[in-house]
Amino acid sequence: MVHSGAMAVERDQMQINPQSRKPRILLAASGSVAAIKFGNLCHCFAEWAEVKAVATKAALHFIDKAALPKDVTLYTDEEEWSSWSKIGDSVLHIELRRWADIMVIAPLSANTLGMIAGGLCDNLLTCVVRAWDYSKPLFVAPAMNTFMWNNPFTEKHLMTLDELGITLIPPVTKRLACGDYGNGAMAEPSLIFSTVRLFLESRMQQSGGSVP
Repeated sequence: MVHSGAMAVERDQMQINPQSRKPRILLAASGSVAAIKFGNLCHCFAEWAEVKAVATKAALHFIDKAALPKDVTLYTDEEEWSSWSKIGDSVLHIELRRWADIMVIAPLSANTLGMIAGGLCDNLLTCVVRAWDYSKPLFVAPAMNTFMWNNPFTEKHLMTLDELGITLIPPVTKRLACGDYGNGAMAEPSLIFSTVRLFLESRMQQSGGSVP
């Protein structure tokens, strides 16, 4: 495991010459069956960027850790305070927030959507979001049952995320894991990757080629 103190040193070193490094992507998974695709998503990004990953306890039920790229560190709630012992020590969710150029939550479950919209933060993933610098891009790819996606709460919560500047990668219509057919399935990892990459490359062109 890479301790948050080491991450702080790495961050300081990279700030010296940001144009010489790859983009830093923080990928996060919450509790949805679509988390079975998280390994694929990590592989898509790992070929192009530096990647660190965060997963909620519920997401771990669906993630095959052995399928993750070997150079991608997966952080869970258990790591949140494991490197902290006294005042002044680094806090993981703050270090991850500082490290990342972009955060991508895929899948974003209905529960985590509601928590983010309400400002709640009782796990590592939502603590990173609560501390997030919204001048940096944050993408979400929801995944939930059609009835949950069509619930009035979902529209209200998505409006709140939009006000924060969070970018939605909409779900798609297909046969869902529960057997129902309808909208609510997470966008394919390849589409999530291409959306984020095109966004960042466009921004880098506008800023003269440096990672924002």
